[in-house]
Amino acid sequence: MKLLTQWCALFLSVLFWSCTTEPDTATNTETTEDAPNIVVIYMDDLGYGDVSAYGATEISTPNIDKIINGGVRFTQGYASSATCTPSRYALLTGVYPWRNKDAKILPGTAPLVIDTTQLTLPKMLKSQGYQTGIVGKWHLGLGTGNVNWNEHVSPGPNEVGFDYSYILAATQDRVPTVYIENGDVVELDLNDPIEVSYQENFEGEPTGKDNPELLTMRWHHGHNNSIVNGIPRIGFMKGGEAAKWSDVDMADHFLEKAQEYVKAHKEEPFFLYYALQQPHVPRTPNPRFVGSSGMGPRGDAILEADWCIGEFLKTLEEEGLMENTLIVFSSDNGPVLNDGYYDEAVEKLGAHTPAGTLRGGKYSLFEAGTRVPFATYWQGTIEPQVSDALVCQLDLLSSIASLVGSDQQARDSENLLDVFLGRSDEGREQLVLEATSRTAFRQGDWVMIPPYQGPAVNEQVDIELGNDDGYQLYNLAEDLGQQNNLADAQPEKLEEMKQDFEQIRGDAAEGIEDLELK
Repeated sequence: MKLLTQWCALFLSVLFWSCTTEPDTATNTETTEDAPNIVVIYMDDLGYGDVSAYGATEISTPNIDKIINGGVRFTQGYASSATCTPSRYALLTGVYPWRNKDAKILPGTAPLVIDTTQLTLPKMLKSQGYQTGIVGKWHLGLGTGNVNWNEHVSPGPNEVGFDYSYILAATQDRVPTVYIENGDVVELDLNDPIEVSYQENFEGEPTGKDNPELLTMRWHHGHNNSIVNGIPRIGFMKGGEAAKWSDVDMADHFLEKAQEYVKAHKEEPFFLYYALQQPHVPRTPNPRFVGSSGMGPRGDAILEADWCIGEFLKTLEEEGLMENTLIVFSSDNGPVLNDGYYDEAVEKLGAHTPAGTLRGGKYSLFEAGTRVPFATYWQGTIEPQVSDALVCQLDLLSSIASLVGSDQQARDSENLLDVFLGRSDEGREQLVLEATSRTAFRQGDWVMIPPYQGPAVNEQVDIELGNDDGYQLYNLAEDLGQQNNLADAQPEKLEEMKQDFEQIRGDAAEGIEDLELK
């Protein structure tokens, strides 16, 4: 009866939407009457040049390529930020992360950064009769601060629209190193309570800094606190031994949960946010994949993720869901090699170029920070093609809302449904990009980076940040590698972009000191 009610509600909303939409738009009832499933497959730190569909020659990613080459491959697809939390915030809310001062790289104890009254992608889909789930990395905060991990943790994903959540709280390199299912720590033993701190260690607990003899992975910078499974982490943790995850089994574990979710909800429209942890540090591929890439753990983790995606696609095929499922594939930001551990990512890179021909990487305002692999796939509905349209993950909320018959639109999210379905090349005209609380402005073929104090290069990760004493202006159509600063040669264009940028950002458009990268 519940399912029948949901379908009736969905049909009525689609009928209303189809009657009130302009008849000359490419969007029509054929895309909504079957209530397509929505799957977002989200990688972590995967660069523009890290997959073979985007030109990688030293590594082969056939399963990711199946999505990218079988649908719309966007050459100008962007995450909203060059770091993880802000991009995930924008993806789920359709709001620029710089509008929320708390939407920055978070510790594992940070409170939830999405307001529980805020419109989100899962909330919108729930209103249209969808079941909604997240499996994988969260990193958007939990609770209201001072979380007691030995009790039900709330608010979290379930309070911002997800019916089901199976997550790691922050990142694989941060404590707590436990899985959380619908707000409860999995396999928690109350006789061994969990304690977590990001300020000071617990008495008698070993750390990566003081106990190198206990390590199976050496830290390079910033990762020298509590040791779990031989790996030093960010932050301090005590207790919870039975609940601690196995790093080398994490990819398999999340894959299994994603497959279970699909099988459990195959008879009703569902939304699944499948957020893989690869190739973020610590890179801990299962022994099956160790050595498979020849590039060390980073390359092995990419191949492991490709296999997981292939197995997930097989599940959709076996359940007869491929022709009724829209898949979005992308990454939260650009690539980084040495991001805190000695794992031979630099030494074994060889001829591989994670950023492709782009400049910069994770943390950077240059293109490689936010321009990422981005594709939409819908077997039998989307024709394989390459699109140069400017699109952003921000736009998924409003676009998918249009697809399923909802009139809900997010503040900064543009309705680009026809672009995502391969029916139009008319993407965004402009976009504000962000990296560690600094912003740049993309407009047409041009990108403008305001002056920012701080180092030009982050020495720890060896990535150009985009900081400069003066304005930078690049024509990406002629200079994709951003080698020719035209700020002095094109003063009128620079002034035009400055004014348009300041209209969007207001006082926040002024240059600010770069924040310490953590």
